[in-house]
Amino acid sequence: MKTRAITGFFFIIVMLGSLLLGNYVFGAFYLLLSCFCLYEFYSLVKQNTAGPNVPAGLILGALVFAAFGLLSYSESTAADAKTAHILLFLLPVASAAIFISELFKKVKSPFDNLAYTYLGIILAIVPFAFFHALAYAGIGFNFHYPMAFLLLLWSNDTFAYLTGRWLGRTKLFERHSPKKTWEGFIGGVIISAVVAVIISVFFKDLIWHQWVVIAVIISCFGTLGDLVESMFKRSINVKDSGGILPGHGGLLDRFDGLLLAAPLVYCYLYFILN
Repeated sequence: MKTRAITGFFFIIVMLGSLLLGNYVFGAFYLLLSCFCLYEFYSLVKQNTAGPNVPAGLILGALVFAAFGLLSYSESTAADAKTAHILLFLLPVASAAIFISELFKKVKSPFDNLAYTYLGIILAIVPFAFFHALAYAGIGFNFHYPMAFLLLLWSNDTFAYLTGRWLGRTKLFERHSPKKTWEGFIGGVIISAVVAVIISVFFKDLIWHQWVVIAVIISCFGTLGDLVESMFKRSINVKDSGGILPGHGGLLDRFDGLLLAAPLVYCYLYFILN
């Protein structure tokens, strides 16, 4: 428990620090983080499921994140826009390379390898690209949106766990996550909504009820993302996605709530801000 607490403390410091150090540090940090998550996904799949093209997948994933990251800059220069378009033109080249490489491999199920190569990008890169874009949902770089997202996600996870241990009786989705309960889920939603109201006092970018809507989206779809990641781990018979975070497991274990929630929160912000 002590190891878990220490790891969690430094993890939170690093995450919040990346937001406060400006847009370039923010972008570079989450580019690296998403690539590490993708590598972790490929490492899990390679154990007993398929043989994804790791180098080509990482290159394509990095191109996807970088291209859409540059395009999301509200105050991007002409050079940034030109670089983004160059990266976009490189996407089909990198994608074609993944398919062509399978022609030279002597494997029974080449399309399994292709499927998992692209699935990793969808699960590990695309959600982080949307999370990165949260900072540019308004005008210019604004760390309030991604910071609030993380605070609401952590609030939901923490209090869903505590409420579930205290009051949990009714299983939420026992087939994929035996420990999750409806009581814990409801507790997480309520507390994250309370935290959203508190956030509205300090971050005036949105009205309090808009922050509450974001909290509900994160609580609902963050929980579903957790269940999806649990389903994935059960399908390949592993307990944790990795061991990079002592006491916490792997990076995918820590960011499973972001997988489905980040794209939906971005869509909500885009529509209410535009």
